[in-house]
Amino acid sequence: MRILLTGASGFIGTHVSTALLAEGFQLACTTRRAPPRARIGREPRVRLIEADFARDTAKAAWLPRLDGIDVVINCVGIIAEHGAQTFAALHTQTPRALFAACAESEVQLVIQLSALGADEGAVSPYHLSKKAADDFLAGLPLRAVIVQPSLVYGDDGESARLFRMLASLPVYPRFGSAPQPVQPVHVDDLSDLIVALVRGAGALGGQKTRRVPVVGPQALPFAAYLAALRAAMGLGRLRVVPLPRWLMPPVLLARLLGFAMPDRATLGMLDRGNTADAGLTRRLLGRAPRPVAQFISDARGAAVRAQLDWLLPVLRLSIAIVWIATAIVSAGAYPLEDSYDLLERSGVPPAWAPPLLAGACLFDLLLGMATLALRPPWRRWLWPLQAALIVFYTVWIAVFLPEFLWHPYGPLTKNLPMLAALWLLYQLEEKPWNT
Repeated sequence: MRILLTGASGFIGTHVSTALLAEGFQLACTTRRAPPRARIGREPRVRLIEADFARDTAKAAWLPRLDGIDVVINCVGIIAEHGAQTFAALHTQTPRALFAACAESEVQLVIQLSALGADEGAVSPYHLSKKAADDFLAGLPLRAVIVQPSLVYGDDGESARLFRMLASLPVYPRFGSAPQPVQPVHVDDLSDLIVALVRGAGALGGQKTRRVPVVGPQALPFAAYLAALRAAMGLGRLRVVPLPRWLMPPVLLARLLGFAMPDRATLGMLDRGNTADAGLTRRLLGRAPRPVAQFISDARGAAVRAQLDWLLPVLRLSIAIVWIATAIVSAGAYPLEDSYDLLERSGVPPAWAPPLLAGACLFDLLLGMATLALRPPWRRWLWPLQAALIVFYTVWIAVFLPEFLWHPYGPLTKNLPMLAALWLLYQLEEKPWNT
C-alpha cells in the first residue's frame, strides 16, 4: 500500500510517518524543507515530494503527485498564522485542492487530520478553517475519515512545551472563570489510531465519511491537566491564581519580552471545551489510550526545560532593564557634571566627555532594546558583545578609578554574576533546548 503523507516534517506528521514505516508501508512525504525531521529523509521506503501548502492551492498541482497512491493522509496544520502560512491557505484552500484531486484519481481512502471542535459550534478562525475543509471532503465521492483529536501531547510538540512551561510556573495565572475541559491524547496513540484506520480497523460500515474523535481516557479541566503535568515532572502541587480575562497581557507584549503564552483565540477555544466519548478511541486502538500521568518520558529533563522556558525570558528582561536603566541614569538622572568628572578622572580629555557620555548612553539604550527585540539567530552575538563591553568597563574603571573596587556596594564585583548570566544565555542560544 502506497501512502501520500502531507505535513511529514511537522510534529504529528513525524510521529505518523514513524508509525507507518514501522508497519511496513511505503510513503510519499510532502515537505517544505528537506530533509524533514526524524528518519524519513534517510529511509529507502520514502519518496520525498516538495510541496508548499501556502502556494499549491490548485487541483492541478496535486494530480501528478497522486499517481500510484492508495491512501492520502493530510497532517498539515498550524495553530497560529505567520506571513503566508495562513489558516485559509493551509487548512482550507490547499486541502480542498488535494481532496478534489483525490476524487479524480485512484485514491481509495483519505484521512484528514482535523481537530475536536471543528463542528457546527466553531467560532475560532482555526476551527472554522478546519471545518471548511472537513465539510468539503465529506461532500466528495471518496471514502474518508476525519480524525478530530483533542489536545495532542508529545515531548517534541510546541503546544506541549507551552503547557509544560505553564505547569512549571511558581503560580499559574488562570484567566477567566470557565472550567476549560480538555481530554488530552498522546501523539503516539493518535499515530497508532491512524495506522489502524489505514489497516481497516473499525470499518466505516455504510458511511462514506466518518468523523472520529480521538481523546484520552479522562476529561479534566485545563488547570487540572497542567497540575497533572506538573506532578509528572516531580514539581509538586500547582498553585492557581484566578484572574479576570481583561488582565491578560497583550500577546505581542508578552512575545516582545520573550514569554510564550496562549493568545485570546486559544483561550476562547479552551473556554468552549474539548472533550468527547473515549469509546471509539479505545475500540480503534484495541486498548485504552494512555493517561496524562504517563505522558512525560523524562521527568527531570522535562522539568528543567520547562522552567528554563520562563526563567530565560526573565533573565533576558532583567538584563535589558539593566542596560536601559543605565542609559537613563547616565543621560541625566545622575548629575551630568559628576559624570563628566568621573570621565576626566579616568583619563578622558574634558572636551571629549560630553560626546563620549552621550554615545555611551545611546549604545547602552540600543543594547537594552536589542535584548528585548532580537530573536534567534540574530541574538546569538548579542551576549558576547555585552560581555565584552562589561569587561572593558570593569577593567577601565579598576585601573583608573580603583576606589570602586573597594566600594561597599560592590559596583564592579556585581559584574561577575552579570557576565555569568550572559555566558549562560550564549550557551543556551548556541544549543537551544528544543533541538
